[in-house]
Amino acid sequence: MKYSEKLANRIREALVDVPNVEEKPMFGGLCFMVDDKMCICCTRGTEIMCRIGPDEFEKAVEKPGTRPMIHGGRAMKGYVYVDETALTKKSEFDYWINTSLAYNKIAKSSKKK
Repeated sequence: MKYSEKLANRIREALVDVPNVEEKPMFGGLCFMVDDKMCICCTRGTEIMCRIGPDEFEKAVEKPGTRPMIHGGRAMKGYVYVDETALTKKSEFDYWINTSLAYNKIAKSSKKK
């Protein structure tokens, strides 16, 4: 299943004034990199994956329509999937964009120098 173009376009619009944004195919979807760091991804279907950092993780997974990212059988603290149904209001969508962008400022890049 392909990622949602509708969600990708919403993310593009939200990031239009953010410098150093690059789109990369990743995880079978489309990842929005900010300053060479993974920030927000459109995954297969109707979810986005947000890199929010470990400090926000517990609070985030309690929100409706969210679930932790599981890799190798363990929850990846700092990454959550958010279903489109939890993004219908602008304030909900903006929360995830802003939380991801806030963490991006302090996140480490995995890019090899």
